[in-house]
Amino acid sequence: MSQDQSSSGLGALSHSELRLRQITDTIPAHIGYFDHDWVFRYGNRRYAHWFGTTSEGMKDRPILEVIGPHVFAQVEDKVRRALAGEEVSYEYSMPGPGGETLYTRSTLVPDFGPGGEVIGCYVHAVDVTEQRRTQSALAQAQKMEAIGQLTGGLAHDFNNMLTVVMGNLQGLVEALGEHPAVAEYVEPALAAAEGGAGLIRRLLAFSRQQPIVPVVVEVNELVLDMARMIRRSLPSTITVSTASRDVDLRALVDPNQLESALLNLALNARDAMPNGGELRIECSLECIDGAAAADLELPPGCYVQITVADNGTGMDSATLTRVFEPFFTTKKFGLGSGLGMAMVYGFIKQSGGGVRIRSRQAVGTTVSLLLPQAPREIVVLHAEGGVSADECGGAAAPDRPLAGRLVLLVEDDDKVRDVVRKQLSALGCAVLEAESGHEAADMVENIPAIALVLSDIVMPGGMDGRALARFVRRFRPELPVVLMSGYADKTMAGREDADMPVLGKPFTQERLVEVLNAAIA
Repeated sequence: MSQDQSSSGLGALSHSELRLRQITDTIPAHIGYFDHDWVFRYGNRRYAHWFGTTSEGMKDRPILEVIGPHVFAQVEDKVRRALAGEEVSYEYSMPGPGGETLYTRSTLVPDFGPGGEVIGCYVHAVDVTEQRRTQSALAQAQKMEAIGQLTGGLAHDFNNMLTVVMGNLQGLVEALGEHPAVAEYVEPALAAAEGGAGLIRRLLAFSRQQPIVPVVVEVNELVLDMARMIRRSLPSTITVSTASRDVDLRALVDPNQLESALLNLALNARDAMPNGGELRIECSLECIDGAAAADLELPPGCYVQITVADNGTGMDSATLTRVFEPFFTTKKFGLGSGLGMAMVYGFIKQSGGGVRIRSRQAVGTTVSLLLPQAPREIVVLHAEGGVSADECGGAAAPDRPLAGRLVLLVEDDDKVRDVVRKQLSALGCAVLEAESGHEAADMVENIPAIALVLSDIVMPGGMDGRALARFVRRFRPELPVVLMSGYADKTMAGREDADMPVLGKPFTQERLVEVLNAAIA
């Protein structure tokens, strides 16, 4: 062979190798090769970049040196099996440059020599981080949705029971007057029932079925006001500090629910710092996109962030994965309901925001609440002296007596209906009763003297309370309708009956009077 032919052959081989390298560098996969001495002999650009190096930088280096001890501990056994002649597929995880966890699915294919011995292994791996993130988010969403549906249904039934209990206890208070048995037996029972109603409201907040009234809130001002109250609620061994990285942070949120959420986080932090420590609340504008937005199930954009951080005992990974589940608690029996964090999560998600939580044992916990920014053109409603829904609509409605009015009471639960009928009668109302929406609709059509309709929302028979309210609005638009509910079953925004007053069960006599007077004003 002449020198020219030899040079031509080497040139063709070099071009072929270059072409092959270009192909493997372009393929969206991690491709590599290591020999029986556990030394990398090749890695394409993606594979090398995955481990923070270059193709030339990983060549002729031991596997452990290239991939690091964290990944090596997960794959060592697989490499050993592959060099023994077995094709092996597996997944491994590794920390990313930003602290996030990255996941890879890898396959090792043995390379057999002429004598049948294994002389090395080919590596084919793909980044499955996004797939794992999506699967995890879907599983979490399905779990939370299932729990939410369960808690929502339970709350409806319990609220009906509590309506009966509280209504009868209040009737007993009125009947007994100043009898000593009232203070000794009835009032504690009534207080316990009201406590049960509060517990149900927290369940509803978790299941995102608790009605919320979002307004535009200046978050820095609200946090400062809350910090004053929190300081009074915590022992002197815990210092409370606040900070803001941005001015004029305006969020669209229910201020009462937000204050309750912050108080819950502060009390959790107190329990995590039995020997004292520091609680820090910081407000900022946080812009998220890409994977961060996907993790929070939020559209990319800027959000108002409130971060509550402590330097307490922290949580392990097992606790952290369950922290938002209702009734899950690490406190001793009887010291916590396990609904605090669930309520926070449900309220923030219902408000269109997200929750991030980081925790390390013996270091502390940081919880970040991300809330939707308010449109700039809306007038700010400050935390102190905020405008209520009634005030937004004009002057407060004057009281109008209910005595002598004919009220149509619509409720399928006979025990609840009996209690509410007694409450209405005590107000001087004449009461008609209906067990279903269809029966009530017939009465509305045929009894002009009906002056008010008070109807439960959830009823069987094809016409629930909302459907009845829409019927009344079309047939007798001047007739006021008040709905009762143990839970808000659907978001009302944009609905025809969005402005219907809803009386949450259980309710006191005073609350009943307040809502009915407002309806007939």
